[in-house]
Amino acid sequence: MIAKNSDAQPKQLFPGAYRKILARGGGMMVVEAHFDAGKEVAEHAHPHEQASYVVSGRLVLSMEGREETLGPGDTFYAGPNVPHAVRFLEDSVVTDTFTPQREEFL
Repeated sequence: MIAKNSDAQPKQLFPGAYRKILARGGGMMVVEAHFDAGKEVAEHAHPHEQASYVVSGRLVLSMEGREETLGPGDTFYAGPNVPHAVRFLEDSVVTDTFTPQREEFL
């Protein structure tokens, strides 16, 4: 599968945040998420493995009793059912890879 970012349709998550599914197939999905500064993703957990790459901006990740500030080029991994939350300090773009696919995103 070949996909162009310009062809991906954005879907609003909430005011100041949206995502685009960039690629999906087999048991994997790649999603680009945009968040305005000051937005938060409340603590949550899901059965999917998640590997995330910060493309731009700065965010604070809360996971497993720790808080880390992440910026461009930084990554994190959230295993299945591991609670995590994110607070965005700057306008940010994050690429998330999930396995299995997040069917609720479709």
